[in-house]
Amino acid sequence: MASKHTQILKKDYPWVTSPLIASAPMRLIATPTLAIEVSLAGGLGFLGVGTDITKFSPWLNEASSILQSSPILNASEDVLPIGVGFICWGVDLPTALSIFSSAPQKPAAAWLFAPKDSKDLVSWTEGIRQTTDGNTKIWIQVGTVAMALDIVKSCKPDVLVIQGADAGGHGLAQSSSIISLLPECADALATEGFGNIPLIGAGGIMDGRGVAAALTLGASGACMGTRFLATPEAVISQGYKNAVVEARDGGVATARTTVYDKIRGTIGWPESYNARGVLNQSFWDNDKGMSDEENERLYEEEIKKGDAGWGDQGRMTTYAGTGVGLIQKIQPAGGIVREVLKDAKERLAATRGLFKGSNVGS
Repeated sequence: MASKHTQILKKDYPWVTSPLIASAPMRLIATPTLAIEVSLAGGLGFLGVGTDITKFSPWLNEASSILQSSPILNASEDVLPIGVGFICWGVDLPTALSIFSSAPQKPAAAWLFAPKDSKDLVSWTEGIRQTTDGNTKIWIQVGTVAMALDIVKSCKPDVLVIQGADAGGHGLAQSSSIISLLPECADALATEGFGNIPLIGAGGIMDGRGVAAALTLGASGACMGTRFLATPEAVISQGYKNAVVEARDGGVATARTTVYDKIRGTIGWPESYNARGVLNQSFWDNDKGMSDEENERLYEEEIKKGDAGWGDQGRMTTYAGTGVGLIQKIQPAGGIVREVLKDAKERLAATRGLFKGSNVGS
């Protein structure tokens, strides 16, 4: 089945190198430059439109312009070799479909996430498929087995992104690590007759070791978000990037919480979602009983400090996954993809070597 999934992904995204490495559609952070650099390196980069639909059309035009001078081999002329990600609760679907319709080149994939109601994803899926004549493949992010089964039955997505609790940024408040979530989803989907849908592992993956692990758990590729924060292409402040590189021991240095949404005035997320970020004074003061109003006031003051406002002694929000401690430096997005692909293949080859000459499986 793994080879079949690889063939499906290679057919839909002919420029990618197996295993597929995707960059997460981080809202307003993953712009055309980041997405294209990932795809140029043999991965699949996503634009982080998120809830800001005003960025969609300009970014598609910008991506088309960049790709005219830096074309990606084997990419179809009718399809942009990058994807686009939406936080569905915050986007007007008719407006999004109108932009899809008018775009000369359709994005290769649309990543759908966090609808107000799971039934809304049916309208999103059908609308995008009809508007793009199926050229834009549907990726849907899920975080539980029940959600995975519900989505494949109602939407029949082209790809399911299985996001575990270790992920940075927004996700389900209650979920499990992909080490158990991925294989349980794979088993449940196969039992229900949906084993033909490729799965992409997400949540805590930072390097080739994580990718190799995801593949053995049942994924056909992996998505990284936090790792791509530490790149020149990520549209965040230097202070944010420094905080990502400096964080260590991510299991205790980060937490899932709603505090960062409250102090930033981020409203609208469904109640079942929260976000993982690096712990700082905003989190600790909330934990000690500080009011939301005072915490928000201090956050607004911290903004004036610029890059100095980030870090564990600051108050600015640093969304990051539990694997953040594995990030040692800032490096180009394309270099990350190539490095991770090389390392994943070497790790898998070394694992196979462990069984040479043994009677395992005989």
